[in-house]
Amino acid sequence: MSTLSASLDLPPVAASVPAARRLVRQLLRSWGARQNHEDAALLVTELVANVVDHVGGSACLTLEATFSDDWLRLAVVDCSPARPEVLELSPDRPRGRGMLMVELLADRWGCEEHRDGKRVWFELRPPRL
Repeated sequence: MSTLSASLDLPPVAASVPAARRLVRQLLRSWGARQNHEDAALLVTELVANVVDHVGGSACLTLEATFSDDWLRLAVVDCSPARPEVLELSPDRPRGRGMLMVELLADRWGCEEHRDGKRVWFELRPPRL
């Protein structure tokens, strides 16, 4: 199978969070991806929300998707060099669990420099039969 890819620029505003979630679900359905669509949509939601919450303003926000037989890779690119942190659960902190979910649900994830900002990505394998 060939590799399929898509890229979409979104404004770094709250409305982009549910839009990114819907777009990922639709894209994975149209590609026939066997990966868990809900996990993929949840993790993209967390990454886009991080950009909206921590970068926002006039920053760039791009959603990238790449799919092949064995892997689905979803990434969010923004214009901030500040890297995300995986925080431990704390009853004193009602927020800050997004990257922990990424770490727990994704098969692999990472953050890399991209132009003046970063690309935060995760990969999901299809379920084993």
